[in-house]
Amino acid sequence: MGVPIRRAGESDRAEVVGLLDEAFMRDPVSSWLFPDERRRRERHGGLMEAFLDMAFAEGYVDIAEDGSGVALWWSVPAGPAPEDAADGPVHLRQAVDPDNERVETIGRLTSEIHPSDRPHQYLHMIGVKPQRQGEGIGSALVAPVLERCDREGLHAYLEASSPRGRELYLRLGFTDLGNALDLPDGPRMWPMWREPQMV
Repeated sequence: MGVPIRRAGESDRAEVVGLLDEAFMRDPVSSWLFPDERRRRERHGGLMEAFLDMAFAEGYVDIAEDGSGVALWWSVPAGPAPEDAADGPVHLRQAVDPDNERVETIGRLTSEIHPSDRPHQYLHMIGVKPQRQGEGIGSALVAPVLERCDREGLHAYLEASSPRGRELYLRLGFTDLGNALDLPDGPRMWPMWREPQMV
């Protein structure tokens, strides 16, 4: 399926946040972060906007021309994270939902499992509108970056937040990296790694 993809900019903010909010509203991890559905509807969009800000600051955002899907990427160098990175989950919680410890917890846990020994392209999030899922939009969003990884010998990393997502990434050449992350009293996430493929 040919899905035109372009680089998103600040003018796409409202569309991207709305898309991510809709795509992840019933995701297992989002449901764990905000178990109360009313609170999720109130705060979830703010979390998606914070993630978008991180992508704009640290990487880039690709969006399907028809607004059906979006992917947040950034390049991660090898080596330990900057000293102030440990404060990131705290700041995220304060900005999004100060009373919600889970927002900080997930940031801390995913940071702890994030590989630091090799530079890589990090797929932080990919969201597709629920009514468009299963049409190949997710694969179309990821394919150009993975093709560049293959050409340039780059690794890629992500954390799958659902079994369905994990199956997609396995088909795209990712493999499980270490143990799955079981959120406290919550769902499982799968850290996944992709070696560059021969072209």
